Parts: sequence; C-alpha cells; structure tokens
Amino acid sequence: MTSTRPYLLRAIREWALDNGLTPQILVDAGAEGVTVPDAYVKDGKIVLNIHDQAVNNLELGNDHVSFSARFGSVAMPVDVPIAAVMAVFARENGQGIFFQVDDEPDGDPVAPADTAPANKKSSKRPHLKLVR
Repeated sequence: MTSTRPYLLRAIREWALDNGLTPQILVDAGAEGVTVPDAYVKDGKIVLNIHDQAVNNLELGNDHVSFSARFGSVAMPVDVPIAAVMAVFARENGQGIFFQVDDEPDGDPVAPADTAPANKKSSKRPHLKLVR
C-alpha cells in the first residue's frame, strides 16, 4: 500500500492556498536524499514555503517534493524525499498535519494521539516545535 503522506501534503497545501494562507513544510534536513541550502538549516530541520509565489517548477510527487526557490536572492534547487517531510501547515495559524516518524515503510505516517491503539505504547514523546 502507498503512503498517505504525499496525498495529505497536497491536500493541506491546496486548503491553505484556497484560504489565502501560506503553505509550508517542515523537513528533516539530515534525512537521506534531502537537497536544501545548508545555510538555512536550523537544528537539523528547515521550514520551506511552498506557495506558488515562492517557488518555481513545483513538483509534489508521491516520492519527493522538488522545486526551485530563492534563498538570499539566489535561486537554488530543492529536492526532498516524501519520507523527510515532517509536517505541512499554514504559516499564519499553524494548522496542518505533523507526521509521526514512520518506522514501517508501508505504514500510515499519520496517527493522531487520541486515536492511537491502546495496546501500542511508545516510549518517545513528540518533541516538534513550530519554527518561525
């Protein structure tokens, strides 16, 4: 079964654009295959604006997100495997989806805390924070 992550990413982005908001993604910059400008990485993560006005040649595929964007007035390529996308949300209000780390390659990347199976305990507590 394919991951729901790319479909949810596209849906939240479309919702944000429809509501006049700025869609952004939080990316694990240290994940394998991630190509982002190192100078803008903070604590191993980077927040990327994926609004139509901020990117060129945006591709939201099932395997990766790629585009060209300006960083400090210099156009740079960005390529992010879908598995490295940690969240997609609107900058203005923070609404969106924060994905859990997916231990199983074919597993569902999103599991809201209030619907997690009762018999499955996790020793890890979520530790994401919104970077502005």
